[in-house]
Order: sequence, then C-alpha cells, then structure tokens
Amino acid sequence: MQLGVIGLGRMGQIVVDRTLEAGHDVVAFDLDAEAVATAADAGAEPAESIADLTDRLGDDKRIWLMVPAGEAVDATLEELESHLGGDDVVVDGGNSYFEDSVRRAASCPAAYLDCGTSGGPAGAELGFSLMVGGPEWAYDELTPVFDAVATGPDGHEHMGPAGSGHYVKMIHNGVEYALMQTYGEGFELLHEGRYDLDLESVASVWNNGAVIRSWLLELCEEAFREEGNDLGTVADRIEGGSTGTWTVQEALEQEVPLPLIYTALSERFGSRADDGRFSRRLANRLRYGFGRHEVPRRD
Repeated sequence: MQLGVIGLGRMGQIVVDRTLEAGHDVVAFDLDAEAVATAADAGAEPAESIADLTDRLGDDKRIWLMVPAGEAVDATLEELESHLGGDDVVVDGGNSYFEDSVRRAASCPAAYLDCGTSGGPAGAELGFSLMVGGPEWAYDELTPVFDAVATGPDGHEHMGPAGSGHYVKMIHNGVEYALMQTYGEGFELLHEGRYDLDLESVASVWNNGAVIRSWLLELCEEAFREEGNDLGTVADRIEGGSTGTWTVQEALEQEVPLPLIYTALSERFGSRADDGRFSRRLANRLRYGFGRHEVPRRD
C-alpha cells in the first residue's frame, strides 16, 4: 500500500517509520524541511507541498494527517479538498474534538476516518492503540496500515460512525487523568507517611503481580529512578487539560457523574495556582514518561 503522511512531528514520524518497516510505501510532507529530510532518510518519498504529495499518490489516495488538533487540521483539509474524491481516504490521527470530526467527515470529499491514537513516543517500538471512527469500508481498506502502525491486528478497532474514534480517545484521556491522580495521591501518602520508603522499590514491587500494575506504574518507577525519591526539581504544575475538559463537558451533557475524572481535572488546573503537592509533581513527570511532554521545573 502507498500512504501519504502529512505532519512529521514525533508521532507522525513514528507512523512513517512503522509503515515503512511493514513494507509499504510512504510519501511524506511537513512544513519543516528538516522533518521531511528525516522521513526521506528513513525511506519515505519526500514531497515539497500538499499538492505535490497528492500528485505522487495517484489514484485512490490514502492520506494520514498527524497535525495539531484544531485549526491546523481544517487548514490542511482545505488545501487537500480540490485533490480528493469519494474513493480516497483521509485519516486524522491527532487529538481532535469528536464533534469537529463529525463536521469534517460531513464536508470532506473523501472518506474521513477519525483515529484516536494512544501510546505516545513509546509507540515507535511497541506500536499504538488506535480507535477508529468513520465508514467501515475505509477502515477495512486501511487495515494493512493500521496493522503496521498499531501494536498489531489487536491494536486497532473500528469504533463506529464518524466521531466515535475521537470520542473513545477523549474518554480514554479522562480515565488517564484519574489514574494519574490516583497514583499521585497514593505515592504522596507514602512519601509523607510514617515510614522512610524507597518509592522506586514500591513502584517496582507493585508492578510485579499486584492488582494495580500498569504502564503508568512503570512510569512512576522510572520517575523515581531518574528524579529521586522526592522527585527533585519537578514542579507542582501539570500542563494539558483539553481532552479532560471535553470529557467532563460531555458527562454534564449526558448527565453521567464522573467525580474522579472531574477531581483530577480540577487538580490539574489547581496545580497552576500553587506549588506544593507531591501528587501533582508526579503527574507532571508522568506526562513526560508517556508523551515526552516538557517537564516544568522548580527554580
């Protein structure tokens, strides 16, 4: 299969690399010429523009967008519009709001797949978890690429109609907020509690057979190993919050109580007003672990 990839940041480059490793052809474009050169070094065919990329793809275009959610997606689709037809497929692999995906699917001349993508930079080695919404025929058509980019055939699934993939990913992120908050509070009590504990050792033993073992707990172990038992200079400031906000807004509209996710979101916003909670500092460092997001530091 031939795949066009637009957007060659950390996640987009992983899409390129894993697709190439599976034996498919890739045409790659990004506004950053260095990113295009990196993709070309990996074996992709470089494109000089979006128009050039579509020309190189020929008939039945399959295009994966990995650009920032919001205006960048709309701008890219607008530029693509005149080059697309009903037999083409566009995948939006970013963290778009699901209602935006529904709107885009209705106006896009190609079949539009909203693809919730989880796994962060670790996906370079392991593959991503992909939650896909949109026409089922288009999902089936892209299955060879989804197999390559995901952890394998079990790492992706068709969720339903337009918007459902990003909807599932939105709620996934809300759950992630609550899990990070829970681990943070538990380790804060251990840190402030009555015993002098090695928190890296605690995280390690919990992650070997305990009920609460998880990848996030592995990242807790990594954080204590690299930052120290007191998390060193990691600040009590947790960035991000858009997907958690969307999750809480949807819960309010559907009248579904989400006290844990709401509290985790509130703690995240509260972290920007003061600097003292160990749980928030661990959540800050965990965002680096799974997404390589910048870690705010204390002076």
